[in-house]
Amino acid sequence: MKSYSANWVWLKLLCLTIIATLTFEHSALDVRISEIFYVNGHWLLEKGAQPYALIFYDGPKALLIILSIYLLIVLIIRYKQPVDANLSLNTLKPNRLMIPLSAREICYLLTIIILAPTSIALLKGVTHVSCPNHLTLFGGELPYLNLWQNMVANTPAKCFPAAHASAGFSLYGLAFLPTLHKYRYKIFAAVTVLGWTMGLYKMLFGDHFFSHTLVSMLLSLTIACALACIFFKRTTNSLILR
Repeated sequence: MKSYSANWVWLKLLCLTIIATLTFEHSALDVRISEIFYVNGHWLLEKGAQPYALIFYDGPKALLIILSIYLLIVLIIRYKQPVDANLSLNTLKPNRLMIPLSAREICYLLTIIILAPTSIALLKGVTHVSCPNHLTLFGGELPYLNLWQNMVANTPAKCFPAAHASAGFSLYGLAFLPTLHKYRYKIFAAVTVLGWTMGLYKMLFGDHFFSHTLVSMLLSLTIACALACIFFKRTTNSLILR
């Protein structure tokens, strides 16, 4: 019974994502939170203002791209020169630039880092939800519509869910790696802080509502969990249930 429930945790997360979408996407809470960042007709932060854009936008994106390239290089080396999983860390000292992860774990990480932001970016093109700074409520030109109304109206905006934050949340995949199992709670906490920091940055100048980042977080976690069930069939139960 435990085995069955563990393999379906991702489905429960998906249901939670849908509930969060329907509950928060068009709610007074979203507007009230954005009003905190919109004072006297101006957002607390100007879009593209430095050094904030470098620290919270360009910097994280660049680091994630570098990480992906590094993982790809390591994966290629792994396949060309397989490493015995039973080798000690001392044995691996000559290759200290190589992370002690298996080829399967690296493939999983690369997949989630690419798939989570890509899936959310595709959803943005379907939902057509406006950003707060597009709305008449916050000095813009578009009316405040719910998700379905935006889809029917086919508005030009593409702001839901939050794609930028999803790049940070994609690192939830680290928490599902068997090799890093004992650090999973610390990883989960660190990635949550990272993703919300990236999401909050965009909220400060009206590029996203609170719900946009919340749904991005839940959907990224759902994808990470579902992929873990595929990549690590034999270990996923213990990773999730313990």
